[in-house]
Amino acid sequence: MDIAIIESKINEIFAELEKEVMEVLMDESLDKKHTNLRMKPLTSTKQILTNALESIKMVDALSKEEA
Repeated sequence: MDIAIIESKINEIFAELEKEVMEVLMDESLDKKHTNLRMKPLTSTKQILTNALESIKMVDALSKEEA
């Protein structure tokens, strides 16, 4: 399994998420409540992807130890 490719793709997604976050933060038409509501899915998505990448790395390391 090529972890570098997976990590690269996830980093691309992170970059897109950061753009979306900046758009939300710069939108002055949103009050604090609506800003927070729009940020929650973006934050959750980043955390899910971070956890997935860590899990993939752990599985890869374990499979290399067994080999």
